[in-house]
Amino acid sequence: MVSEIEGLPPVTLTPQDLADSFAEVVQALIDAADARQAFETIVTLGARTVAGAEHAGITVLRRGRFDTPAATGELPRRVDAIQYSLGSGPCVDAVLDNHVYRTGDLGSDERWPEFGRRTVAETGVVSMLAFRLLLEDDDALAGLNFYSTQPHAFDESTMLSGGVFATHAAIAVAAADRQERISNLEQALASNREIGVAIGIVMSQQLVTREQAFDLLRMASQHKHRKLRDVAADVAETGRLDYP
Repeated sequence: MVSEIEGLPPVTLTPQDLADSFAEVVQALIDAADARQAFETIVTLGARTVAGAEHAGITVLRRGRFDTPAATGELPRRVDAIQYSLGSGPCVDAVLDNHVYRTGDLGSDERWPEFGRRTVAETGVVSMLAFRLLLEDDDALAGLNFYSTQPHAFDESTMLSGGVFATHAAIAVAAADRQERISNLEQALASNREIGVAIGIVMSQQLVTREQAFDLLRMASQHKHRKLRDVAADVAETGRLDYP
């Protein structure tokens, strides 16, 4: 199997190379701090791992709008912009249909005549390979896409290795997303605890009810143009509310 990266000579990948590459993918994605960083890692490693790919990109559909949150360059974004404007193309259809789409000659592909004509003329991309990326986010759908300016750049074996890569990527993105949610929840709980402590301090200091104490914290936050949790942290640290 041969993999090419734009500007570098072709690299022959053995089964062991692929196994090592997927292991690297998993570890790199596990190390990702959040889903966005995981997306960036996916496209970088995907363009290097999937044979024939010159570029890679992620398509996300959320609240009826398509977006490209990660790509290896401007070329995938230009191709995606054409798809999004037309509402049709390999990436868009892979996301909507949960199907793998491959094309080796966009200029003559009857499935997407307008998209193919414009893409070849405006970007030079003639081969694409698109997978649905299965996420745990119920509010979003995603696709993993590969692009090449060479005709018939992706074969059957590439579809297999690309599918394995997409599966690894989806698992790791889900893990990164869960970790991000846990981190956000922990931060929210910590903030709520500090706000609760601050309310108790203000109640004791000002001899007011819980609701009145919260209102005082909120007014202090607005007056000082600071977040409520930061004001609460100061109160918990100093033992007093410096307002009004």
